[in-house]
Amino acid sequence: MKILLVHQNFPGQYLHLARFLGAQPAHRVIFITQCKNGALAGVQKILYQPQRSVSAQQHHYLRETEAALLNAQAVARVAMDLRAAGFVPDVMLGHNGWGEIWYLKDIFPTALLIGYFEFFYRLRGADVGFDPADPVTPDTAPRIRTKNLGNLLGLDATDLGQTPTQWQKSLYPRRHQSIISVIHEGIDTALVKSDPAARLTLGRDGPRIAAGEEVVTYVARNLEPYRGFPTFMRSLPAILAARPKAHILIVGGDEVSYGGRPAGPLGFRAQLLKELEGSLDLSRVHFLGKLPYAAFLKVLQVSRVHVYLTYPFVLSCSMLEAMSAGCLVIGSRTPPVEEVIQHGANGLLVDFFSPAELAERAIEALEDRHAHEPMRRAARETIVGRYDLRTICLPAHLRLLSAAAPELPQGATQRLNG
Repeated sequence: MKILLVHQNFPGQYLHLARFLGAQPAHRVIFITQCKNGALAGVQKILYQPQRSVSAQQHHYLRETEAALLNAQAVARVAMDLRAAGFVPDVMLGHNGWGEIWYLKDIFPTALLIGYFEFFYRLRGADVGFDPADPVTPDTAPRIRTKNLGNLLGLDATDLGQTPTQWQKSLYPRRHQSIISVIHEGIDTALVKSDPAARLTLGRDGPRIAAGEEVVTYVARNLEPYRGFPTFMRSLPAILAARPKAHILIVGGDEVSYGGRPAGPLGFRAQLLKELEGSLDLSRVHFLGKLPYAAFLKVLQVSRVHVYLTYPFVLSCSMLEAMSAGCLVIGSRTPPVEEVIQHGANGLLVDFFSPAELAERAIEALEDRHAHEPMRRAARETIVGRYDLRTICLPAHLRLLSAAAPELPQGATQRLNG
């Protein structure tokens, strides 16, 4: 079977699928990407770059669309070179968000194209207008409607779609939902699990943290409002005052992944530290930056309380990984989180905007390390039962590929179980 994957951030959401397919000698797997770093056995990488930057004079509604169009053109050129060399895929998979898959069916019309559809923008019911500090303006509605040009173009260009959660699927227009399957990329629960013996040393001369101690963790790609970073930081003075032995471990960078950039010269972290100056014991607040995966897992394994807050937006894998590691997750009472966490059963939910409620729940959890053990076990069971890589998600991906190769899932699933 010939498989073409496309994602500008290799391997992106296709890590597990590409790794599995590349390990099968019967397949030829090619991955088109902008990312120079990383490799997977059995997967041939081909790099591309858009020929130019977005025009400075471009209307601001259309800047993202033009950037995606430039990506689509560059990927199409690579695809034409592959066709000229005799490579015609049976199936193609790619993330629609950056435009890369838009023209693939024009070059390979017989190949099945499966698009990864992550988020359809809405004026109501999702991230827009959620934060009172970022109100809707007369410019918002036309900007958001135009922002979906790429979504609609991708839906028309693909044969099938995939999205990781039911809530994300619900955002797409009903006329298109029938082609979109809900399949998460999966959590490797055999790897991501609790470790009572876990230890983590913070820096060369920092404290040594052990599983079972009073540790509150927070993880995001970047420390920003979309992931509730201001609420989390504003909860810390009360937590630290009530629990003098508690340590706070914060994983994430200082860039901006989602939403607007901070006003003024300071980043979000610097702004919050300035706001809270004098109220935090900074010897117990540890900013760890972006970590290698093994170190990130250690953070989860020493965590007593893991905080995950998000706008009504894309759900982070880190929350599911925290649950798989047996963390007590305190999450925001927002739709993507509520799809997974049932308050009081497999985690706790709080108001996204309430530092006081978050602090209260965290303090209660730190007071008694055994009180929430049933929730921790239930969190792990939720991930194993709904998001496990080997038994749930990867087989579902392979079933989706069966539209191009009906013989694939049965043999592949046997190899998985073997």
